[in-house]
Amino acid sequence: MDSSTNSLDDVSADGSTDYPDRNSTMEVRLQAQEDEITLLKSSLADALRRIRVHDQLLPLLKQQLIAVNPSAARVLNQVSYPDGCTSGRKLSTSSINDGFHHAAAAARVRRNSEKLGNPERQRKRLDKKAASSANLLTRSPSLENRAKELIASAGLPGSRRGTYSQEQSIKMFIRGRPITMYVPSNIQNYDNLKMELPSERLELDWVYGYRGRDCRANLFFLPSGEAVYFIACVIVLYHINNRTQRHYRKHTDSVRCLALHPDKVRVASGQTAGVDKDGKPMQACVHIWDSTTLVTLQQIGLGNFQRGVGMGSLAFSIGDSGAFLSVIDDSNEHILSVWDCTKGTKYAEIKTTNEAVFAVDFNPSDSTNIITCGKSHVYFWTLTAGQFTKKQGIFGKYKKPKFIHCFVFSLTGDVLTGDSEGNILPWAKSAADTKTLGKGAKETYQIVRPIKAHEGSVFTLCMLESGALLSGGGKDRKIIRWSADLAPEREVEIPEKFGAVRTVAVVNDEELLVGTTRNAILRGSFSNGFVAIVQGHLDEMWGLATHPSQDLFLSCSHDRQVCLWNTEEHNLDWCITLEEYGLCADFCPSGSVVSVGLSTGRWVVLDLETKEVISESIDGNEQLSVMRYSPDGRFLAVGSHDNFIYIYSVTESGRRYSRFGRCNGHSSFITHLDWSKDGGYIVSNSGDYEILYWDIAGGCKLLRNRFESKDREWASFTCVLGFHVIGVWLEGSDGTDINALCRSHNEKIVAVADDFCKVHLFQYPCPKPKAPSHKYEGHGSHVTNVCFTHNDSHLLSIGGKDTCILQWKVTGGGAGESREVPASVSSTSTSSPEPPAT
Repeated sequence: MDSSTNSLDDVSADGSTDYPDRNSTMEVRLQAQEDEITLLKSSLADALRRIRVHDQLLPLLKQQLIAVNPSAARVLNQVSYPDGCTSGRKLSTSSINDGFHHAAAAARVRRNSEKLGNPERQRKRLDKKAASSANLLTRSPSLENRAKELIASAGLPGSRRGTYSQEQSIKMFIRGRPITMYVPSNIQNYDNLKMELPSERLELDWVYGYRGRDCRANLFFLPSGEAVYFIACVIVLYHINNRTQRHYRKHTDSVRCLALHPDKVRVASGQTAGVDKDGKPMQACVHIWDSTTLVTLQQIGLGNFQRGVGMGSLAFSIGDSGAFLSVIDDSNEHILSVWDCTKGTKYAEIKTTNEAVFAVDFNPSDSTNIITCGKSHVYFWTLTAGQFTKKQGIFGKYKKPKFIHCFVFSLTGDVLTGDSEGNILPWAKSAADTKTLGKGAKETYQIVRPIKAHEGSVFTLCMLESGALLSGGGKDRKIIRWSADLAPEREVEIPEKFGAVRTVAVVNDEELLVGTTRNAILRGSFSNGFVAIVQGHLDEMWGLATHPSQDLFLSCSHDRQVCLWNTEEHNLDWCITLEEYGLCADFCPSGSVVSVGLSTGRWVVLDLETKEVISESIDGNEQLSVMRYSPDGRFLAVGSHDNFIYIYSVTESGRRYSRFGRCNGHSSFITHLDWSKDGGYIVSNSGDYEILYWDIAGGCKLLRNRFESKDREWASFTCVLGFHVIGVWLEGSDGTDINALCRSHNEKIVAVADDFCKVHLFQYPCPKPKAPSHKYEGHGSHVTNVCFTHNDSHLLSIGGKDTCILQWKVTGGGAGESREVPASVSSTSTSSPEPPAT
């Protein structure tokens, strides 16, 4: 526990300085090179496979043609090349070469504010990638169709020209690679299909999680009985007694800091700058808004804050009833600026330091005095006629701490700081030392006496109206109450599983709210202890699954936690920690167990009641990317990064597993897979954009003729590549822009998780390009997964680095009703408006 807590201290101390790092740049370049190698290998394998299929098909057709009509041999000879290669092979080779060319020109780059370094370099890479595929989709008859047209053109009696027109295919290009998808038989005229916006919409219902790991001073209690805090791009107002949430959603990127106005109603919130989907830097700002109506009152400094607003870098003045707002941006110089809240204009600014800055605040009795603290410094600023003067705190004979995490003003006007050595340091103004420094000496700020308060860092200080002081510790996880003369009175230790104390908010004389470094908010008192009212994951999330018949869902993260949540009660039912982190999960149709795929090739089956591992297996030594039960529960498919799909027979309601077979044929790692409704077939996608079909009942055989699967019905639809979801791909997509999708159980809509922090809602099916969609913001990082609840009443979406789970309510369109998938889509086409933020 000591080492893990120390690492948390280091992370929290340095987390506010997100400078570009040479190692991260090299990792991006290495990943891009690895992706290109994978794509080249897969393209070569695909070319060889196509050549084998062509060689087998054309001689057979030629023999049949000559047997029926010998004169057709002359027609075939006219379209042959001297080297024996048919025109079909020539076209195929050209497509492959085109794939190589575009693959070498495109690099896989994630685009979200949490992972970007240099925005300009990112923009150039995105421009290059966008140019790699100008035309996303083209119509093309298959090789088999071309051969049959030759037969028909030879004047065969009884030719089946009508059948040939139905056997059409759509060719989609991703990073220069052609992906062929066959049009189902029930679509008679593909060109006349028109896409509509779905009648269903999403409303943000609940937000799971809290950003406490790397932020500070981000939890306040309002007179309305609500706790206000943030995660991702959403500021949550949670009523601690009624257990209801409201959401402020006007920010366009991750929120970094909060400040509460002296009137306890107005709130200021700042965000990071980030970039848009084209890699262009976005403009950060500070919003001042009314916590009662959620109306934005003022937008401060749009475009003035380089890289956004720093963590903990907002404060209202108190002595003049909140007339001014101080802001420190996230640039290298950490520029301190003061703004007129009424006019929204800048009053003054100055560069502070190149070191990390953690906090800023006005002197409550004098708004011309401002204090900042951070790495190895505490500065006392005086603002006069729009100009700043600075005095640095003198540590003198006392050891200078590595970090000054926080400070507070006592009722007497003294300044108290908390540092990484576990000390509370009282500061006082000293008279000028003219004897030592001469007549030009000025007054200084020096330490009165250090007080050892905590083991490890002091992360937060909170002054009570009575004059008492609360301090929150890191390593010891203690909250200590101090008298006005800094004598310890009471203390309490929060449970180890919640981490260190990050911030404290006062509810009343007895009750407190505590934000922790493990992304939890606790409610309690010195007498009764603390319980969690808000919990969340600590690291990047990818695994998400919903229960087949109950209002439950499961999430797994890189923090090695597996959590079961209740969508109706909006709480955490249970949470366990595994030896390795989970990346994927699926519930057995019986609903009594859930399977979780881990990062090492191991997968475990958990009992929902006892939370015990009832079965475990290992498939290869690479991470697992997808777990999927067949609709009848007889099989479990396990997709791995070793390019295989492992099939298991399932008995005893999901409690017993035995290896049934293995699907071998993909050239890259498995990304998504789905079962047919009869439980006999699988469709799968891979990292090199392959779509393959498998006959499981027939012995896990690869179906070489993909045309035969065009009319097969699928129990679920999570594959991001397929005819029915062509429209979800934007022009210029590179294959990594969509991380996941999920079709609703009533087969009316499909939700998409993209790499640009957005959730999309399309109608289903959407087989035409540029299909319109409803777009929803809220995540501050790439959205990694989406999933509908068992009755389609809600949609769950999870973010990557933002560690946020958003629960959306599905409204309109008769949500929850089932329907038959139509043969064609409505002919009305409309633009895609941006849904209003709530």
